[in-house]
Amino acid sequence: MKFVIGIIIVVGLSLGAWQIYQYWGTVNEKTPQVVAPTAAQVNGDQLPGLPRPLEGPLQTAEQSGTVAMKEFLAAHANEIKDPRRAWIELDYVVRAGVSDPGEARRVFRKVQGRLTPGSPVYERMKQLEKTYE
Repeated sequence: MKFVIGIIIVVGLSLGAWQIYQYWGTVNEKTPQVVAPTAAQVNGDQLPGLPRPLEGPLQTAEQSGTVAMKEFLAAHANEIKDPRRAWIELDYVVRAGVSDPGEARRVFRKVQGRLTPGSPVYERMKQLEKTYE
């Protein structure tokens, strides 16, 4: 008798588990799969705002290091328009953050005050925000 009761319990548990498994499958199918939209990859070199004659000096400054970037920005910042100016300044912020965090925060706040949510550089600024505030 114990054997029969044991078999009935095992069969009942198996059927219950099968019903739960099928129910979970229907619930899982009905739940909409939310896919986070991926931000468009922005390449700083393709952004407008940098006059052609400054492309060479910018590349030289980027290769020369933080001090050269600072000098380039001091000399040519007024000639460069956003969004490219913001991108270059954020590059400088990342480089300067290693050696001069105060300077990096100062430049970051300046860029942050200029950018609007519609800017192609806005997402990059938001990513750096926690580090440089």
